[in-house]
Formats: sequence, structure tokens, C-alpha cells
Amino acid sequence: MENKKLGVTILVLGLLILFVMIYFSNELTKVSEEAGCFQNEKCVKVESGFSLIHTSFGIIGFVFALGFYLLFFNKTENAILKRLEDEKNLKLKDSKFDILLKALDEYEQKVIRAIKEQDGITQATLRIRVNLSKAKLSYVVNELERRGLIKRIKKGKTLAIFLKE
Repeated sequence: MENKKLGVTILVLGLLILFVMIYFSNELTKVSEEAGCFQNEKCVKVESGFSLIHTSFGIIGFVFALGFYLLFFNKTENAILKRLEDEKNLKLKDSKFDILLKALDEYEQKVIRAIKEQDGITQATLRIRVNLSKAKLSYVVNELERRGLIKRIKKGKTLAIFLKE
């Protein structure tokens, strides 16, 4: 939004300068016609004025291009920033998850990884995926729930297991 305001401001400023330069150019044209502009002192001043005007028109063209860019074409910058922010948040989540895994034993790590891969996994499916006995899996899941790392939600006759944020 800030870029749009800046773009509009630059375009308005460019228009004002353009009108001043057109007026100045017309005045110089009148002076050159009155002087007959051959090689004399007045013509040299008029020619240097025209050089200044031509340079000014180039600068005004740049200002207009910058204004239009900021006004219409700068939307990709926000998309890039959003994507970078999302990637940063994903990496941060992954690093937090890796730190969490370091605090767990190997069985708990297996269970947490399986739950992360398939959030809402049933305990029966989880048992198959991590290759643990019912008793061992029940113990590990109870311990993880007690620590507040997972939550179990009733899903029919079984329980779905989710990671807590």
C-alpha cells in the first residue's frame, strides 16, 4: 500500500514538472523565433535552454516509469516477502521439532514422527507404522499425552492422535 501512495505521489510530481517544462519549452521556442536564431548570442542561450529541456524530459520519463512501476507492477514484491516469511516459519517449526525429538527416547521419537507425518492417525494404524506392541505403544502414547505433546480425540470406537502446537 505504501508503494501505491509513493507511486501516485511521484506521478503527480512528474506531471507538474512536465507542465512546467512544456511551458518553458514553448517560451524558448518563441524567443528563438523572435531572434531568428542563427549564430548569435541569444541563440546560444536558447540552444543551451533546449539542451536543459531535453535532459529534463529524460528525467521526467524516468520519474513516470518509476511511478507506474510502483503503482502497478510492484505486487510481486509482497508475494515474494510472504513466501519468504512462510519458508522461515516452516524452517522454524522444523527446527523446534528437531529440538523436541532430542529430548525423547527412540520409541517416543518414532511415535512423534509418525504422528507428524499423518496427523489424526489412529492408534491401530500407529501401532503398525512404528512396529510396537499394543502395551508399549499405549505406554508411549500415554507418556507423550501426559507431557502435553500430543492429544487424543475420540473417533468412533478408536482414538485419533494429533500433535499439539
